[in-house]
Amino acid sequence: MPTRRLGPLEVSAVGSGCMNFHFAYSERLSRRDAIKVIHSAYDRGVRFFDTAQVYGPFLSEETVGEALKPFRDDVVIATKFGFHFGKDGKPTGLDSSPEQIKRSTEDSLRRLQTDYIDLYYQHRVDPAVPIEDVAGAVQDLIREGKVRHFGLSEAGGATIRRAHAVQAVTAVQNEYSFWTRDPEHEVIPTCEELGIGLVAWSPQGMGYLSGKITPDTRFDPQLDLRTQFPRFTPQARRANWPVVELLQRVARRKEALPVQIALAWVLSRKPWIVPIPGTIRTEHMLQSVGALDIQLDAADLRELDEGFAAIQIDGQRADEEHLRQHDDGANVGTTSAGGHGKSPLPPAAIHP
Repeated sequence: MPTRRLGPLEVSAVGSGCMNFHFAYSERLSRRDAIKVIHSAYDRGVRFFDTAQVYGPFLSEETVGEALKPFRDDVVIATKFGFHFGKDGKPTGLDSSPEQIKRSTEDSLRRLQTDYIDLYYQHRVDPAVPIEDVAGAVQDLIREGKVRHFGLSEAGGATIRRAHAVQAVTAVQNEYSFWTRDPEHEVIPTCEELGIGLVAWSPQGMGYLSGKITPDTRFDPQLDLRTQFPRFTPQARRANWPVVELLQRVARRKEALPVQIALAWVLSRKPWIVPIPGTIRTEHMLQSVGALDIQLDAADLRELDEGFAAIQIDGQRADEEHLRQHDDGANVGTTSAGGHGKSPLPPAAIHP
């Protein structure tokens, strides 16, 4: 498995997103079966595993901790903070106050069965807490040895800059895929300027780019987040099929799968972009790793990019509630230029 660098942090070129085992999509795995998938990924060279407190909640962290305990010093574990949880264990809203960050850290360390977190992301920018306070709290944790690297998720350029000025940001994790280009207008240029890596979540388009999700595919409305997303209505799935057909054309020529072409495209964008496909099946994990063997030449990339430019994607990448949790500049059509992002300015900046 080749490696890539997220700032100073070296990781496997393809990581494993561990959200789907117990959260977000219709099918859920037992912990035993999820651990088998994680071990299969490790056996194929994957050394970068991504989870979060809210996945489950808590179940994904517990599974990742148990699965990776035998290999702890040979892997990079990323998790995320930033939510408050009620007595029933369900998230009640955003909370990145320094006190909550430190409490959350202790809980994550316990669930992950480790004494340090390699990469610790703020899951969503908290509009009630200055990002400088968030970065300072993580800096304290780094000094204590409980965290090694700081990250942000669904952040825009201004917030990234403000955080980086206090504590170096190692990686930004935003949604990025062949049909979701939001980071290109602001986030990727900011990361390139500051030497920050980009971790691409949902690089397979929540499964759509596999070509196996059709207008007739049924999602469980009680379990599957995609039932809330405009791109996953039957009409949108039908309208967006030309994207899959474009990937299929290149895939046939490369003797590959369309989802592998989608991953190879993400890998081709920058050497410091690392996709973290999420899967609940070993077969699909092996397909993702296989994307590393696909070389897209200039003609392939031109065909993909020119073809995509001619397609009008139907539907936003998430529903309005989820989009509102993203920072200024993280979504297409928004910008943080001339502003400071959704994070409030610290009092000293307002009243010098």
